[in-house]
Amino acid sequence: MSEYTLSEIRATNKRDTRKMDALLEKEGIQRDKNLDYSVGLFDEDYNLVATGSCFKNTLRCMAVDSGHQGEGLLNQVVSHLMEHQYERGNIELFLYTKCDSAKFFNDLGFYEIARVDGKVVFMENRRTGFQDYLNDLKKTSVPGEKIAAVVMNANPFTLGHQYLLEKTASENDVVHVFVVSEDVSLVPFDVRFQLVKAGSAHLKNLVYHPTGSYIISNATFPSYFLKDEDLVIRSHAKLDINVFKKIAASLGVNRRYVGEEPFSQVTGIYNQVMKEELDACGVECVIVPRKTDGTTAISASKVRKAIQEDRLSEIQDVVPASTYEFFLSEEAKPVIQAIKNAEEVIHY
Repeated sequence: MSEYTLSEIRATNKRDTRKMDALLEKEGIQRDKNLDYSVGLFDEDYNLVATGSCFKNTLRCMAVDSGHQGEGLLNQVVSHLMEHQYERGNIELFLYTKCDSAKFFNDLGFYEIARVDGKVVFMENRRTGFQDYLNDLKKTSVPGEKIAAVVMNANPFTLGHQYLLEKTASENDVVHVFVVSEDVSLVPFDVRFQLVKAGSAHLKNLVYHPTGSYIISNATFPSYFLKDEDLVIRSHAKLDINVFKKIAASLGVNRRYVGEEPFSQVTGIYNQVMKEELDACGVECVIVPRKTDGTTAISASKVRKAIQEDRLSEIQDVVPASTYEFFLSEEAKPVIQAIKNAEEVIHY
């Protein structure tokens, strides 16, 4: 039996990173750009025989050299990654895997949330985690004939977001507003949630929800085992919508409103797939034309760009007063600094 050494692979260690890339590529995987911790199992000659990584509370980029499969090495890697996650306070863990690997992870204590057949399975380490989330949502259900849902990141909340909620509220009895919980945006979740509620406080038929880890974002969806970019977007959309269908059923949602996306190719394809999938299951998908500032569509990306370039006064005409007041406050200083320090604030 060979002796293996488990070691962290740091991004600054170019030699080990190259070995990880080579092993992943050999096993048909491309290293994900979103990783914050990686490990490798090395043999006595310092050959990399297995690897795995984390990003936030997800496990990803796991592979074993084909010449060493059957030795239980991936089990060692996954067990270490789970222990590392627990040490940094992440108790609820998620992973995405190929469909033919789902049984292996089920044997390690992960349970299926949703899948896109032949492409990807979304799993978590709690047997009843998603069902508990759905049960909590049911407690917030409100009776009505027309029950709508809106999912938004609101990074930050603009007059465009406000217009979408106003239109949705005017056309439905109840609107469930889901704000993406993942803190991968330049404006933190607690701030975004606060600004959404403040900017829509005049609408009395809204129910607000954090998405938790179940409605996923581009930042956390793994692209490492789907090579074609268009396929990545479509698989992400289908997986996300398969999760949303279960959320909609728990709340009696029969309509989902989304803003038209003239700027982002990713969101444009996502909306197209969403409409196809939801229409097919009896949930009406309403795509709302974007509110303009008189010439072009209002965009959170443009708001972030103005903040980054010290043109704060220019955002006053495209965000609610509550959003503008926040960015003038002391509380906003670290958020503004994060935006100024960001390499890219425009999302395509």
